[in-house]
Amino acid sequence: MPESAFSRGSILAFDFGLRRIGIAVGQFTTMTAGSLETVSHGKSPDWAAIDRLVNEWKPTQLLVGLPLGPEGDETEMSRAARTFGAQLHKRYTLPVSYADERLTSHAAEGRFAELRAQGSLRRKHARRLDAMAARIILENWLQSTPGGAIEEEP
Repeated sequence: MPESAFSRGSILAFDFGLRRIGIAVGQFTTMTAGSLETVSHGKSPDWAAIDRLVNEWKPTQLLVGLPLGPEGDETEMSRAARTFGAQLHKRYTLPVSYADERLTSHAAEGRFAELRAQGSLRRKHARRLDAMAARIILENWLQSTPGGAIEEEP
């Protein structure tokens, strides 16, 4: 049986936001994910930081969380996330998939609160929340792949 693109390599996942972008990395072979960092997104994404992560991790796939509305409908933020995904695809010529990210921010806040209660994190680490959300998006997507992808840039 030939090896599929999903069975090898790593994937970088992005929790897109207008002020910050959380980034996580995962492995297809182990089906695991880990938070990396949060980069700034002012007038444009911090491409230097994203370039560094792409060069370091050499992903075979990129994943962008898609903030859909409560009924699964497109929102202004989901359109902005799709634009970011198209920029990623153009910049790195890697396949970009989108994953429904509804409720991941709440899940990330819950995990963050648990880690703070255990003494593992402090309030000053709140910037990690976006990277944690990217990790949750990626974990959920890996668990549901290939059905996890909403669509992919060619």
